[in-house]
Amino acid sequence: MPSLAQDAGLRVGSKRFTESYILAEVLAQTAAPHLPSPPQLRQGLGNTAIVYEALRSGGIDLYAEYTGTVALEILKSPQPMTRQAMAAALAPLGLGIAIPLGFNDGYALAMRAADADRLGVRSLSDLARHPDLRLGLSNEFIGRADGWQGLAARYGFAQKPTGLDHGLAYDAIAAKQVDVIDIYTTDAKIEHLGLRVLEDDRAYFPRYDAVVLHRLDLPTRAPQAWAALQKLEGRIDERAMIAMNARAELQGVAFDVIARDFLARHPGAGAQAAGSGDGARGFAAKLFGPDLGRLTRQHLMLVAISVGLAIVIAVPLGILVFPHLRLRAVVLGFAGLLQTIPSLALLAVLISLIGAIGTLPALIALTLYALLPIMRNTVTGLAEVPAGLRQAGTALGMTSGQSLRLVLLPLALPTLLAGVRTAATIAVGTATIAAFIGAGGYGERIVTGLALNDRELLVAGALPAAVLALLSEALFEAIEYWMRRTRSA
Repeated sequence: MPSLAQDAGLRVGSKRFTESYILAEVLAQTAAPHLPSPPQLRQGLGNTAIVYEALRSGGIDLYAEYTGTVALEILKSPQPMTRQAMAAALAPLGLGIAIPLGFNDGYALAMRAADADRLGVRSLSDLARHPDLRLGLSNEFIGRADGWQGLAARYGFAQKPTGLDHGLAYDAIAAKQVDVIDIYTTDAKIEHLGLRVLEDDRAYFPRYDAVVLHRLDLPTRAPQAWAALQKLEGRIDERAMIAMNARAELQGVAFDVIARDFLARHPGAGAQAAGSGDGARGFAAKLFGPDLGRLTRQHLMLVAISVGLAIVIAVPLGILVFPHLRLRAVVLGFAGLLQTIPSLALLAVLISLIGAIGTLPALIALTLYALLPIMRNTVTGLAEVPAGLRQAGTALGMTSGQSLRLVLLPLALPTLLAGVRTAATIAVGTATIAAFIGAGGYGERIVTGLALNDRELLVAGALPAAVLALLSEALFEAIEYWMRRTRSA
């Protein structure tokens, strides 16, 4: 009997930075000719913790990772490990490490070369002697086991870093809003912006050799595809990776085109690559690209299902707690508390609890966020029904259920509908966050735009979401107009 993983096909994941997107495309395109159906790409899933959880839970089958990250961040080793030791530690988890791709992409700190020359800063020890310099570090680097805290302890840094998205940090240092940022050594913008990579003179950072982290059953599930992937070993050197990153970040070439061009130039990798092309796109092409229909369907599905579920849960719950003041306060307070949880934190918790990424945790999160406005407006609408009308229903011999159905709910409906309207607007905006865990929607463009620091792609994701929110408002406005006409007829 085939496993669920077999039925689902090959799923390739990536983190949320340029190189990871490209490597995911390289892996997927290499395996594709040897699979019965095209592999699924789960791009931009987030930081290491989220992508690793997706792999561990079976949400994806493989992704490109780095040896230093595996040893220090995933396996929590206090020191670097050999690849054999990593494989032995991962095996009980049902995971494996294989296919060293051929390059090291390490962490480092960098600053503007002109400032480094002026201040005489060439190493991290030099940097520690300038506590007035402003550090803008990625949030993941600040929180990693092999990141800022250990680095600060090793060198005695007194600076307090500001958290920045990795893609935005390059803009910040170019605009002189920060003086030092963390970089990946294969980033294309290091040379482009004239940055000085500071020497790690106390050897804090380990090597971060690119490898493939995978589920152990993958080689037996897809032996031909796995054999093709093996041929990628040692095929990508640092210069090639920097060049591919540059095409994405500096020339705006699509990730799939970059991967296809690389594989076409390296037929020994085993892929049947098609012809190449420029792949650079203007704003109109990004906005009205071939993915617009798919992203619209995904976004609409997330909003419609989550708001529908919230109505089914919140309206009966609001009716139930309405007569009980203390219970009403507790339930509404709990729903309000859910609204205060940051969306990414809630998604991370749900992934851990459910053991899956994608649509399911996204729908649960969106439903939870939609509960409060619907429940609150249900209770408010019922409270606004005049006491005289309630008593009239009782005087006519109506049961409590009949009074609710025939008197209270019809009169509370406009207020209840206003709550649904608010919930729908919240869901349209919040659904963009779902792309961080592979649930699709317009957020895919926003997540990719952040990774590339591509403002046009960011707008190409934000604009359709804004249009959808306006259409939602127009729909509810039409419903309310029809209700007013019906009541006055």
